[in-house]
Order: sequence, then C-alpha cells, then structure tokens
Amino acid sequence: MKTLLITGGSRGIGRATAVLAGGLGWSVGINYVGDEAAAETTAEAVRAAGGQAITLKGDVSVEADVVAIFAEMAEALGPLDALVVNAGVVAPASQLADMELSRLKRMFDINILGAYLTAREGARAMSRDRGGRGGAMVLVSSAAARLGSPSEYVDYAGSKGAVDTLTLGLSKELAGQGVRVNAVRPGVIRTEIHASGGEPGRAERIALAVPMKRPGEAEEVAQTILWLLSDAASYITGALVDVAGGR
Repeated sequence: MKTLLITGGSRGIGRATAVLAGGLGWSVGINYVGDEAAAETTAEAVRAAGGQAITLKGDVSVEADVVAIFAEMAEALGPLDALVVNAGVVAPASQLADMELSRLKRMFDINILGAYLTAREGARAMSRDRGGRGGAMVLVSSAAARLGSPSEYVDYAGSKGAVDTLTLGLSKELAGQGVRVNAVRPGVIRTEIHASGGEPGRAERIALAVPMKRPGEAEEVAQTILWLLSDAASYITGALVDVAGGR
C-alpha cells in the first residue's frame, strides 16, 4: 500500500486520480482550498473503491498552508510515497494586453509558486538523504505549455511552462535520492476547469482541432499519472508525457 497526496484533489483530474489510487488500495490525502463537500465526496469515493482517504484544507500559494498539509498527511497516513502536484487555476479567455495585474498574480501565485512549494515539501518528505524512503512525484502541466494558448490563456500557458522546467530540473536533483519526478501534459480534457474559465463547452469546441476528434476524460489522464507513480515506470524520470489526443 502506498501513501499519496494530491493537491487540488477534490475534482477533475485530481479526483479521478484519487479514486483510481483507492482502487489500488492506496491511502490518499485529498487537498482542497474551499469546497469541503466536494473533497469529502471524493474521499468517500476513494474509500468505496478500497482505499483510505483524508481531506486536507489548504491554499498551495501560502507556505504555511503547504507545510501544514504535509505535516497533517504524515501524522494521519504515515510516510509519503507519492505526490501529485495538481492544484491550479485558469481564467476567462483574454489577450495579454487586456489582462489585469491581479489576474496575473493569482495565476502565477497558485500555478507556479504553489507548484514549487508543493514540490519542495515533497522533496523534503521523500528524499532519502532527508529521512524519506524515496518515491515518485507527478506534476500536472498542460499541452498549453508548448502551444502557448494565444488569445486565450498565455498566462496559464506560461505558468505551465514553468511547471515543465521545474519537472526537468527537480528530476535531476532527486534522481540520486530515490525520487522520480515526471509531468503529464493534458490537452483538451472534459473537466470543470473550463466552466471556471467562463466557457463550460470549451472542451467540445476545441476538440474539433484534436486529431482524435474528441476531448479526453479525466480518468485517461489519471491512468497515466498512476502509471508514472507506479513501479512499472521505475526507470522513468524527467519525462513530460502528453495526454492530448495527438494535438
């Protein structure tokens, strides 16, 4: 049995990953920032699938919250084996010339600073030279990092470019400490994030430009994440795995 922490684990790709991990008998910490009911529903689904689950409230852009999340996780479920750095936000479609500073700060505080703080605590918890027992980390990036998302989310795309670079550098830092670090780059996936960006039907609209002619499902990304966390991917680190239907 492995212990897994997922930031932003109450919905979408995070939720799908948590439930699949539960089906493997894993113990899962589900981080959320505001929607306690959604987090508890996900925890119940993990337990129903055969795993253990706890919910962990905290804002990944706040250092004290991140430190507390990891401490509570360790106290409740024991040493950490796996981490999914998933928490992130998007904003309504816009050109950069029209973006306010408040939007940019929120995007970068959560998607970049939050990812770095979470990955830092994961490195501290799992590195063998710091008392950990090794493990695996998967960061959730986006195909936007290489596509740029012009006239939609160049800020979001840039934040995910930073996640790609973090993955590459951290994988080399931790390779000798028994910790593998990889990223998945989802393409157009049918999750609630499109509604939060102001366009609930975006996945179906953009899917016309996907070679496979359909949006992906959260479970398809989750399957890739669980594979990268598993021993089946034991010689893979520093990889950026596209789950984007060929786009």
